[in-house]
Order: sequence, then C-alpha cells, then structure tokens
Amino acid sequence: MFDYDKWQEIFNTIKKHKLRTFLTALGVFWGIFMLVVLMGAGKGLENGVMSILGGHAKNSLYAGGNRTSKPYKGRKPGRWVRLTLDDMEAIRSRLGDKIQYLAPRLWMPSGEVSHGDRKGAFEARGDTPDLLHIDALEMVEGRFLNALDMERRRKVCVIGRRVREVLFTQEEDPIGQNIKIRGAEYLVVGLIKSDRRGNDGLQDEKTIFLPLTTAQQLTNLPNRIGWFVCSMYPEVSASSVEDDILNILKKCHSIAPNDKKAIWVDNVEEEFAEIMGLFTGIKFIVWFVGIGSLLAGVIGVGNIMLIVVKDRTKEIVVRKALGASPQSIVSMVLLESVFITTLAGYLGLVLGTGLIYLLGLSVGDGETASWAGPRWTCGWEYWPY
Repeated sequence: MFDYDKWQEIFNTIKKHKLRTFLTALGVFWGIFMLVVLMGAGKGLENGVMSILGGHAKNSLYAGGNRTSKPYKGRKPGRWVRLTLDDMEAIRSRLGDKIQYLAPRLWMPSGEVSHGDRKGAFEARGDTPDLLHIDALEMVEGRFLNALDMERRRKVCVIGRRVREVLFTQEEDPIGQNIKIRGAEYLVVGLIKSDRRGNDGLQDEKTIFLPLTTAQQLTNLPNRIGWFVCSMYPEVSASSVEDDILNILKKCHSIAPNDKKAIWVDNVEEEFAEIMGLFTGIKFIVWFVGIGSLLAGVIGVGNIMLIVVKDRTKEIVVRKALGASPQSIVSMVLLESVFITTLAGYLGLVLGTGLIYLLGLSVGDGETASWAGPRWTCGWEYWPY
C-alpha cells in the first residue's frame, strides 16, 4: 500500500540534503552509464570488424604458388610454382572427406568492359560454382555459375552490383543482356552483392565472374589456375588440413619439404580466431571497468547510508520510543536509497543507450569504411601471368 507520509518524508530529506543526494546518485549514474557505453562501443567494434568478413566461410583457407626458395631433386631455387586443375583433383581425392568445397580461381585481364555506349574497367576472374558456398556473396538476381557452364565453356558471366551501376541504366535489367569483354560478347546470367563491408565488399561488387574453363580458354592457359580457396566440413578445422594440402602440393611440384615460401597459405580460420581472441580481451576490459565503476557507486551508496543513519540517530531513538518497529525504521532508510539509486541507474541506462544510438547514426552502416583486409583478399597477386 502506498504510504504518503513516508514518501513525503523521503522527499523532504532529499531536499534538505541536496549535495549528498546528488553525489550518491552520481556514483550510480556514472557506473551504469559507463557500463552501457563501454559494452555498446565494444559490441559495435566487434560487429564492424565481423561485417568485413560477412558470410565468408570461417573454416577456410587460400593457397597459391610462389617462387621456390630451396633446391630440390636437381632443380634450382627461384622457379615459379604454377598450380593446375590436376593439383585440385589430387587434393579432392586425398582430402575429400575433410574438404567440403574447393574453388580454384584464375584472374584474367579484362581490359575495357562495355555495354552499348557505357564503359568501365573491372576485375574479371574465372571461378567455379563452389565459390558461392565459400565467399561472402549473395545472389540478387538470376543465378551463379553452374557445372554446365564449366563443361561447355559457356560465354556467360555473373556481375557485381557496381558493374551493373556503371554498365546499365537504372531501368535496365542486366539479366539476359550481353556485355563485351576483350571484344567478345558474354551473357549476363546473374547479379551478386557482397555482404562484406569496406574495401573487400566493394572489390567483390566490382568483379565479373566467368566460368573457370572459359577464362582458361581466353587466356590460353588450359588446365592452369592462379590460386584456390577451400572450406572444410563444419566439424573439421582448417588448421588440421593445412599441412596435408601443403604436402600434396609440394609432392606434385617437386618442392623441398622444408621450403616454406614455395606455396603461400592464408588461413582464414586462424585470422578469425585471432580477431575473436582480441574481442575476448576487449570484453574482459569492458566488464572489468564497468563493474569497477558500479562497485564504486555501490560503495558510495553504502557510505551515504551509514551517514544517514548516523545523522538520524536521535530521530530513530524517538521513533523507537514512540513504538516504531525495527522493520519500519530500516525500510525508511532503505527506501530512500533504493529510490535514489533506481532513478540514477535508469537515467544512466537511458542516456548511455541514447549516446550509443547517436554514435551509430553518426558513424553510419560502414559501407564506405576503409579496411586493408587480410592478405587472402588479393591472393591472385602472388601468381605470375
């Protein structure tokens, strides 16, 4: 039941001791406010970094050929290791129970790409259907490359959203239309977008994807690939397969077992684990600082309650003499403290949430954020053309 006299007495006490009340409320307010802001900032940073990876398979790795650094079986160091589809077959046959998707890739110079009187310069790559299951790509319209495209070396392509913006008007539907690459017409069968943010996502959407076999024919590099990416089954760790892949490739290309430079490997799983380890540390610091601030507020409230009881000793004695129960006396002191801390805590929560919301609005969705990204985003740069 609402006790009007008790609440009137509490408000009178608050008015009488404004500074004491303010300092008590400030300790609780600042503890809640800091905890909310730090947790929001930490989570926002984590979401921002994770959005750069997007839907990319986390248990995957990239690999490609480089120059050998050691002599082996009469061969001098410094020769290029050029990967082929035969290497992919060797990996599939020996590690098929561990590798779920395997996507060899080949970069090809595209020159100026055009559609009608609209032109642009874009990256073109030969890829396979498995790429859609590994990379952070999402179909917007049409379809991705399929096995029939690969088998028949079809002149089809899938384009990113940025390619569509440059080569087609807003009213045009790119699906079913042709674009010209190196003087040849290619049928657009799909439109993709990347769910990664920053430079990696922009690069994906500025890319034209061709069937790998078509790219090999165009570059006159039959059976050749530049690099490959593979992802494991959910229960398999990429790190556990990395050495097996290296051993297979070294055996196929007569590379010294202790040559660590002939094959470059970028393990996305390890990079992802490093990122998550970093954020585990950040979370610990956030909770440590936040709980420390709250604890300081709690100690402040406890000290203030002791001062309140000491200041009101005579009043408490009079109440006891008039027959007040111990419960009513304790509840009076506690109710005042609970009211102040609840009000201050709620205010800290609201203001902290509001600040995080405003920061989110000012930062935006991060579409244009700059991020150098891990090395595997540009794996083709390791391969000589």
